[in-house]
Amino acid sequence: MIRRDDLGAPVPLVGPPRRVVSLVPSLTETIASVAPGRLVGATDYCVHPEELAVRRIGGSKYPMVDEVLDLSPDLVVANGEESRPQDVERLREHGIPVWVTAAPATVPEALESLRRLLDEVFDTPPPAWWQHASTQWQDIPPIRARVVVPVWRKPWIVLGPDTFAGDVLRRMGLANACVDLVDEATSTDERRYPRPSLERLRGLFTDTAADLLVLPDEPYAFHAADGPEAFPDVAYALISGRHLTWHGPSLATARSVLAAPIDDALAAAGLTDPA
Repeated sequence: MIRRDDLGAPVPLVGPPRRVVSLVPSLTETIASVAPGRLVGATDYCVHPEELAVRRIGGSKYPMVDEVLDLSPDLVVANGEESRPQDVERLREHGIPVWVTAAPATVPEALESLRRLLDEVFDTPPPAWWQHASTQWQDIPPIRARVVVPVWRKPWIVLGPDTFAGDVLRRMGLANACVDLVDEATSTDERRYPRPSLERLRGLFTDTAADLLVLPDEPYAFHAADGPEAFPDVAYALISGRHLTWHGPSLATARSVLAAPIDDALAAAGLTDPA
């Protein structure tokens, strides 16, 4: 049976794969939760589960393809946003089936992508964490604050529209104040992750278009001494980047992990009532 991945490409598999290489940290964590013995390779950034003992094949964006080939996997899992098309194509040219997941714009899209992967590739039903996350992230509550969420600096890059992380925050009652910073003429990547000047970002707070600065610790490792100082007198929350951006088992606990620092920051700023 020829299965097709999220991008519609054929993935020729004969039964569930036995030797899997993951190029995506959240997919590594997902596969480890249902079929841990099948992972033989993962990126240097695949740090969950912590006890995972497999060969490391470099970064998510720049994996060592020769190392992947040397492992003779019967499946490689990749992502349409994180993985380079040329690496996926080279693996396929060597006869390696590659399942590429799409970059989801919402939590339900991410959960459905994972459901398909587990069902069609690993022949397993959604595990308990998937069921819990599906229930936890169903609703979209009223907006209680508007946020600016940088994911990089030098240059400053922020969450724009149609991002998974933005939808996570929206389902916590937080609207993205940067969705209107998008120039229609920019690329798709720049639309989803705009690069406004620091002055323009600061202006969102002085113009009261934004209430709270949200700083994740990945992909850029923002912390108390790196990030908040660029926004004097602005209320901020330091949060777990993994729980904001990974779509896998971490989704089952993400709401409570993210809510604690965000709720504390909103309360300190007097923003506990719905906006």
